[in-house]
This record gives sequence, structure tokens and C-alpha cells, in this order.
Amino acid sequence: MVKEMIPGEKSGKEVKNKSIPQSNTKDLKDDQEPDDLMNGEENGNGDRKTRRRSLIIDGTKYWTIYNSKFENRKKWINPDPKLVNSFIPGTVVKVFVKEGQVVKEGDDMLILEAMKMKNKVVFHRNGTVKSVMVKEGEKIPKNHVMIELK
Repeated sequence: MVKEMIPGEKSGKEVKNKSIPQSNTKDLKDDQEPDDLMNGEENGNGDRKTRRRSLIIDGTKYWTIYNSKFENRKKWINPDPKLVNSFIPGTVVKVFVKEGQVVKEGDDMLILEAMKMKNKVVFHRNGTVKSVMVKEGEKIPKNHVMIELK
């Protein structure tokens, strides 16, 4: 079952087969799906093709149109468990560890002051401190790498 999703509609209309307007299929290769079409490409009539993508959710295939905000979004990156990033911008008040120190899960790492509150940051896993990338009194932004573990 294929559903055509149009922005602004709550539910899509069901389509028995992939019905694609003729103007969009004119230049398709045999192995090219309609969701491979790019914004701004033009066919012989001067019409602009829209980028349509298919999504499969719980076994149902949906056609949708992506907007530029969605396509230009910051891509998600799988976090590295060896890096400890700041969760909020702030100032490092005190650092409790040094390079080469063996630490256990729950040990104190540092104190980060943000919005006049002191947040105690603890280790999320066991390991050895490879490098400390912050100093006391340093102002750091959100997602700044503070400590790297081995």
C-alpha cells in the first residue's frame, strides 16, 4: 500500500500503485525511482520537478515532499562514548581529574557553573583519562569536548 502525503494534510490518500505524474517520469531511467528527482531540475517542458522521497513506517510506504529546512538540517552523528561533552554552556569552576588517572563510573569529573548554578559532572563509565581539554575558569559552549577517555 502506498500513501501520498501532502504537506498540511493529516492523512494521506491511498494509491494502489505508484502513480507519478507523466511530466516527472519523462526522463527517468529504468532503475531510477521517482524519489531520486532533484529540486530545480527541469524537464523538456520547463516544469520543475519536486523531490519526493518514500518512507516506510510499520510496513506502510509513504510518499512525502522534503522542504529545504529538513534537507539542510544538522545531521545526527553517533556519539563517541570516550568523549565527554558539555551538556550546557558555562564556566569550569573546578577540575577533579588529571591525565592518566583511572576513574570509575560515578566519580566526580568537574564542576560546571551555568546560570548561577554549580553542576557536578560525573563519569558515565569506567576508564582512564587520556586528556583533559578544559582548565579552571574557562568558559565553554554547549557540546564542547571536556575530557577524553582511553
